[in-house]
Amino acid sequence: MADLHGEERAVYVRRMFGRIAGRYDLLNRLMTVGQDRRWRREVVRRARPLPGERVLDLGCGTGDLAWETLRQSPRSRVVGADFTHAMLALARRREGTDAAAWVLADALHLPFADGSFDAVVSGFLLRNVGDLDAALAEQIRLLAPAVGRLVCLDTTPPGPGPLRPLLDFHLTRVIPLLGRWVARDPEAYNYLPGSTHRFLTAEALAERLQRFGLTGVGFVRRMFGTVAIHWGRRSMR
Repeated sequence: MADLHGEERAVYVRRMFGRIAGRYDLLNRLMTVGQDRRWRREVVRRARPLPGERVLDLGCGTGDLAWETLRQSPRSRVVGADFTHAMLALARRREGTDAAAWVLADALHLPFADGSFDAVVSGFLLRNVGDLDAALAEQIRLLAPAVGRLVCLDTTPPGPGPLRPLLDFHLTRVIPLLGRWVARDPEAYNYLPGSTHRFLTAEALAERLQRFGLTGVGFVRRMFGTVAIHWGRRSMR
């Protein structure tokens, strides 16, 4: 998997998430001891959706962030987009998301007009895309100038420290074991620690967001530094 790029990587990731769609939420809860729900609540709070605003949940999976957006701001206009049929099928059946629209779309080639969203949120998307710069450019293109907010949640390589051996053990041993027992797909959950270690540090991702022209960029770490939430706002340009 480490050697796959571009369309080959996209095909691999799409097939993988299609296989595990039915157990995806359960594994997320187990791997994070239920903390992923709290992180998604924080993502939506930082996006601050207002009544009537358009919010895109990109790489929506089973619709967790779309659901949370509608819970916090029921009058927001929410769109969920994902490139995996099986994930979208589960999202469409999710209770409490009847007001959302669902779109099959690739994060690198989104079928929306420039400036058409007031906020773009994502959960565990960026480390999976085949071209990070292209994915960020697409998201920023969609943000309304001056008011558009981007908030993303993703894993990040753990830094040095006394907990590093325990964190590495959780990533490389516990998570693949859960994947084997619960999802019956050890390959998918061997992919997770590898993609985490290869992804940008939280600091590097913040710098990348600034280079793309976002203002007010910041981030917080969660789960002993293995997860980060980043945010920024599109400038007037």
